[in-house]
Amino acid sequence: MGAVAADALVAAAKVDWRTATLAPVDVALCRYAEQLTRAPASCGKAEVLELRAAGLSDRAIHDAVQVIAYFNYINRVADALGTDPEDFYPATPTGDGDGAAPRRAPPQER
Repeated sequence: MGAVAADALVAAAKVDWRTATLAPVDVALCRYAEQLTRAPASCGKAEVLELRAAGLSDRAIHDAVQVIAYFNYINRVADALGTDPEDFYPATPTGDGDGAAPRRAPPQER
């Protein structure tokens, strides 16, 4: 895959991973990441079996869980403290797909 095609795939995945032309294993990972983020108590053995069926090893599943959980944790800490992204992220009001996280409103504006 060339750089232009890779950039287009990344841009499409940022907009909606469900409509991007991802490999089946990547779709499985995105589905799991969303489920773990939105409804962690609903994740269990069945989801692990789905990830295995998609071709992931137990080590890869463990690593994915660690990364997903860490990002969920650190985002919750940032939200709880009302922090903004670092200055090196471009300020965008809605996250226009450029890779920057949307700017959070200061606590008094939320």
